[in-house]
Amino acid sequence: MEIIYKTDITPSITQIIELYETSGLPRPTHDVERIEKMYKNSDLIVTAWEGDNLVGVSRTITDWVWSSYLADLAVSPNYKKSGIGKRIIEITKEKLGEQSMVLLLSVPTAMEYYPKVGFKKENRGFIIERSK
Repeated sequence: MEIIYKTDITPSITQIIELYETSGLPRPTHDVERIEKMYKNSDLIVTAWEGDNLVGVSRTITDWVWSSYLADLAVSPNYKKSGIGKRIIEITKEKLGEQSMVLLLSVPTAMEYYPKVGFKKENRGFIIERSK
């Protein structure tokens, strides 16, 4: 398996939705326009490919010098535990540089994963939930 990582391409919305659905990442995959806007308004997209097959993706919103929000990280279930998620996070940090922190909100099923790839659990956060 040769995985190629890219930061200069946005996958098709169809590829993104398929990966979100197969990976179990809870996103509004029924709303194509919303997914398109999520990617259009992101600052850094990191993808993992095996040939033409999208096997991992992340998207980050950032100011590049203080804070960055890792909004999505999805890896195909066929490639879990292969290091793809960890490598996508490493590339994200490399691209962001040393001045920016990386923040994220984890889905409940990934709470055990993020400490294994360098994140520290933080209990100082607050959220105003979206209305839909």
